[in-house]
Amino acid sequence: MARSVWKGPFVDGYLFGKAEKARASGRNEVIKIWSRRSTILPQFVGLTFGVYNGQKFLPVQVTEHMVGHKFGEFSPTRTYTGHGSDKKSKRG
Repeated sequence: MARSVWKGPFVDGYLFGKAEKARASGRNEVIKIWSRRSTILPQFVGLTFGVYNGQKFLPVQVTEHMVGHKFGEFSPTRTYTGHGSDKKSKRG
C-alpha cells in the first residue's frame, strides 16, 4: 500500500544532514546508511550511499531514474544461488 500524497515521501531525518555534509565537502565518498525504507529524493542525485543489507554496505550510486524509489530496492538482502540439480534424472 502506498503512502498517502498529503504526507509526502518518508525520509529519515539524519539523511539530509549526511547528504548536505557530503555535497559541501565535494568529495565522492560513500555515505553509510541503515535506512532502507527512506525514499530517494532529487537532492540525493549524484551521491553514493552505502546501503546496509544485513551483512555489508552495498554502494548505490543515485541517478535521476531512482528518484521516488526506496533505498532498499537497490540493495538486495538475499542471494540466489540457483536450484539444485535433479540427481535422479541424471542417473538414467
